[in-house]
Amino acid sequence: MHGLILAGGEGSRLLASGITAPKALVPIAGRPQVVRMVAACRRVGCETVTCAVREDLVGAVTLAIADKSVRIVPLRTPTSLHTLEAGLRAVPPGKVLCTLVDSVMPAVDWDTAHREAVGMLAKAAAVVAVTPFVDDASPLWADVDADGTVRAFGRRGHRDLVTGGVYWFDERAREAATAAVESGVQRLRGFLAQLIELDLPVRAVEVRKIVDVDTSADLDAALALVEGEQA
Repeated sequence: MHGLILAGGEGSRLLASGITAPKALVPIAGRPQVVRMVAACRRVGCETVTCAVREDLVGAVTLAIADKSVRIVPLRTPTSLHTLEAGLRAVPPGKVLCTLVDSVMPAVDWDTAHREAVGMLAKAAAVVAVTPFVDDASPLWADVDADGTVRAFGRRGHRDLVTGGVYWFDERAREAATAAVESGVQRLRGFLAQLIELDLPVRAVEVRKIVDVDTSADLDAALALVEGEQA
């Protein structure tokens, strides 16, 4: 399993709410978020860790991580899916734990979700972290069966669950990401929907609460969620 952290976004909503630090460098529980993400990947046993970073932040992120074994990939991509696809191309062959840099959950939930996802990847092409905690202007709903099978993205199921910005992919999903970009799909959520359309098996692992840090209020919620831990 390889780790991939996506930090290619502009963070405009965070800036608009008064937070001047880029998402990757926002301190949470005493450490920049990108450092927390590297630690999470290391803790669950990722063989390698790659960080796809907006090109103008490479120096600052490299300094913050201070770990030469982490591969830093500079990029400036037009869409979230292009960021994902470019990041996946930079990662060695094999299964990938991929997380958006602004997805925050406690260390114990990271570890539990990863164990469950690894088991699901024995058959699934992709596993997505979902949560019943909905606090986003444009959430991506997931229709999830009782056995964890994702039937569709973009619609509610028998329970209200949304994606949390953390994914596990096997080689089939990695190839599908490249094909999606080549076919003109623009957003990560469009790629996830396409996995279902291609009849690639997608499973979901539920996490009690995942905070997507887009605003100063989200930052407060994230701090409260992980208060007291060292992840």
